[in-house]
This record gives sequence, structure tokens and C-alpha cells, in this order.
Amino acid sequence: MKILILGSGGREHAIGKKLLEDYHSIHLYFYPGNGGTSVIGKNIENHHTVLDLVFFAKRNAIDLTIVGSEIFLLEGIVDIFKNFGLEIIGPHYLAAQLEGNRIFAKSFMKKYGIRTPKYNIFYCYEKAINFLKKNTNSVAIKTNGIAGGKGVILVHNQNDAKKALKNIMIKKKFGESGNQIIIEDFLQGNEVSIISIFNGKNIIPFLSAQDYKKIEENEKGLNTGGMGAIAPNPYMTNSIWIDFKKNILEPTLEGLIIEKLTFFGFLYFGLMITYNKVYLLEYNTRIGDPEAQTLFPLMKSNFLNIIQSTFQNKDQKEIFIDWKKLCSCCVVLSSKGYPEKYEIGKIITGLNSLEEPFYIAGAKREQEKWITSGGRVINIVGIGNTHEEARRKAYDKVVKIKFDNLYFRQDIGL
Repeated sequence: MKILILGSGGREHAIGKKLLEDYHSIHLYFYPGNGGTSVIGKNIENHHTVLDLVFFAKRNAIDLTIVGSEIFLLEGIVDIFKNFGLEIIGPHYLAAQLEGNRIFAKSFMKKYGIRTPKYNIFYCYEKAINFLKKNTNSVAIKTNGIAGGKGVILVHNQNDAKKALKNIMIKKKFGESGNQIIIEDFLQGNEVSIISIFNGKNIIPFLSAQDYKKIEENEKGLNTGGMGAIAPNPYMTNSIWIDFKKNILEPTLEGLIIEKLTFFGFLYFGLMITYNKVYLLEYNTRIGDPEAQTLFPLMKSNFLNIIQSTFQNKDQKEIFIDWKKLCSCCVVLSSKGYPEKYEIGKIITGLNSLEEPFYIAGAKREQEKWITSGGRVINIVGIGNTHEEARRKAYDKVVKIKFDNLYFRQDIGL
């Protein structure tokens, strides 16, 4: 079987490793991939457009394409692949707007009574400034479009709010993604990531996870694509699961079906638990990163069988996913300066003797050496019977890796 995986991060390396673990005979192709994916499959080059990828898939008889990165989804790749008769897992273009257009997503939540923080939408910088002058509470300022996981800025005073608005709407730090913004009530609590698979009739949640988004310890500093994660999330109690299903998952499913936003793919719920209630902060329409790297080592079920069930399950019975009764902790090793300016081309040592599981994100192979090539470089995962054991094992592995300007958070899983 030939599978094409789209994306270049640790998530794509994790997807590939899990597929190979379940079926050794699979042939994997990645676009654009990274140094890690080149070890377990083949990185394809010079395919710069969606049509280039279509022709590659046709020529090479690709059986299934898995979309890792949201960038491809928002280019309408699923619609185009299906028009050419190619099997692909992911949302069609309109359904992908649940991630790519926050105003669209918020309107969907409001229409179907999905519990989410109160919010206001602004298309004008001056009106947003005037609103903030009258609002002395902490708020979350969000770009309407995608911004590589960095388009959410939490502000706690007027000066920081004005600076954030100026960066987004005037200086266009996030490009056109900041043409419209959402100012949302700030919720204090514990974040939860729930990745799920959607087969057009049912939403089947994965194990819960907790993502650490900020660059600095104690969740301070700039937003990143993710500096680490743990699973399962210790705050996701039975009562919270019940609340999530009743007030978020079930009305989401109802809305997807009514609005004809059904698809075969992944749906990510970004949640906040506060005052024993769970709120939906955002949807993603693909697997999260670094949650994927944290969850796949705990998945007992055959991942390819799960994916194929979404296509082949004629009567649409619910899919069952089996999980190991263990905990995992993922620590992201990054280049100092990420998520802003950072240097690449640094030689990495210790990688060849590192025990699994670990995943390459921003590194490549050159003349038998590993070299940094991105902001987030390596994802190191520890597995244990408890969160504490998983955390200890992860950090015991972290100290074996060395490269100039290495940075990582030391509080993942605390």
C-alpha cells in the first residue's frame, strides 16, 4: 500500500511511524517532509502546487493521502483530490473553514448552542481600540485566519492590548489573517486537547491531552505551535467528559450534519475547563501537533484500520479505539529565538543513540550528520505508568541531545 502524508513537522513523522509500526510493508511518501520522514519513507520534491501533488499521486498510484498540515486543507486539496478520484482523509474546503476562519467557527458555535467564551468581532482597528478602552478585563485577541498556531494573544492590561492590536491589524504581523479579529473573554483554567476522528456520522474522541503553547515556563511569553504535551489530561475527569459530550461534541455533530459539513477526517477540540465547566475555544480540522506525538505511542489500535474504517464502514457503526493504560510526556526541543528569529544549521549530537519514541520536526541529514533546519527541532517522548514517570523518562532523554542554541521548557507535565 502507498500512502502520501502532507506536512513537514513532528506530527507527520509520528503519523508515519505509527503506520509503519502497524504495517511494515507500507510505502510512505511525504511532502515536503523532513529529515526524520526521509528515514522511514521518501520525501518528494518539486511539487509546489496542489495539482502537482494530484499528478504525483496519480502517477505513483497512491492509495491514500493523509493531510497533516492545515495549509493544504485551506487550499482546497481534499475537494481537488476527490475530483480526480483520489482517496484523501480530511475536510472539504467549507468544513476546513471551522479552523481557517474563526468568525465562521464562532458563528457555527453560537448557532448550535455550543458553549464557548463570549466574544466580539472587529473589522476596524479604531473600533477595537474603543472597545478595549471600556473593557478592563483580561481578553484573548485572535486573528480570524490561521497563523501557524501563533494567532492568539492573551492580554491583561490596556498597553499590551493596544500593542497586540497594532501588531495584528496595523503592522500585519500575521498578514491577511489579522484583517478581522475576535476579542474574546479570557478564561482562567486548564486547557484540554481532544483529537477525534469523524466518519460523517459519528465523532469518535481520542484520549485527552494537554498542550503547552507558550514559549516560556508557567505558560508565559509568546504563543508557539506547541512546546510539549502530556496524555491523558489529568483534568479531564468523568464529569468533564460528560459535560464535553453534552455541551460541545453532540451539538457539534448536529451542526456538522445539518450544515452539510460532513467529511472523513480528524476534528480537534481546543477546550478550557473552568469552574467545573468545559468551554470550546477553537476547532482544528486535522490532528494536533505536538498532541499527535504524545498520543500515538499510547494507541494500541491499528491506526490504518481506524482510518480505513471511516471509508469502508458502510453502516457507519461507531469506531472503537483501544489505548494503553499508560501516560506520555512530550518535550519539544527548539532553536533559541523561536517562535521569532532563530538560527539553523547547527549540528545535532546524541540523536543516533536516542531510544524511541522520538520524532524529528525541524532537522535534516547532511553528510551523515543531523542539522537543525527549523524552530521546533525534535520531539522527545517519555512513557510511564504515571505522569511523573513519563515526565522523568522524557527529560532523562532530553539531556542526551546537544546542539548550539538548544532551548526547551523544563516544566512540561508539572
